[in-house]
Amino acid sequence: MNLTLKKILKFFSIGVFIAIMLIFLLNQVVKWRTEKYIFDNIDDLPKNNVALVLGTSRYRQDGTANQYFHNRIKAAVQLYENDKVNYILVSGDNRTVYYNEPGVMRQELLKNGIPYNVIYMDYAGFRTFDSVVRCSEVFGQDNFTIVSQKFHNQRALYIAHNKNINAVGFNAKTIDSKDGFKVQLRELFARVKVFIDILLKEQPRFLGEPIEIGKSA
Repeated sequence: MNLTLKKILKFFSIGVFIAIMLIFLLNQVVKWRTEKYIFDNIDDLPKNNVALVLGTSRYRQDGTANQYFHNRIKAAVQLYENDKVNYILVSGDNRTVYYNEPGVMRQELLKNGIPYNVIYMDYAGFRTFDSVVRCSEVFGQDNFTIVSQKFHNQRALYIAHNKNINAVGFNAKTIDSKDGFKVQLRELFARVKVFIDILLKEQPRFLGEPIEIGKSA
């Protein structure tokens, strides 16, 4: 191995090490900054007017039930039944007529006894950043409860607090499996993207006209 190649490999190794350390550091910052705003126990959770339920697909790629989805629905139902929220805003991707996360979430909430007139839908929640910012800027909520799994809530809350939104998170049950590990591994890189979005002062893909929660669902 010649000297030039050794130098290249050395710099490459250093670069990889720095990248890994940076990912780890940003991940820890998100955890530290949001820890006291995340709740597992519903009795400790403050009441808010709206629960923002972050979207995901009802089914996995292999056609089986997506437990992330069903656990978020259960958590949202629990909040409403325990009088911790008055309204539920389901936010997700509606990229085609065949893929409608908010619509499917509303169907499941209705099946679980949630009244139709307390459910609102955000069809432009293409990503977590969009869902959180739109809840404030489009739906007029500056204090709300985010519903997702803990690792996802941490990122969503970090976004919210950097946008001066007083949100808290209620943790849906997570998944301890090989699939759960893959999702949380992807989450590490999603958190790096959050810092890039904040640095570049990104905005949601769509905003649109204000929608007043409590008037019409």
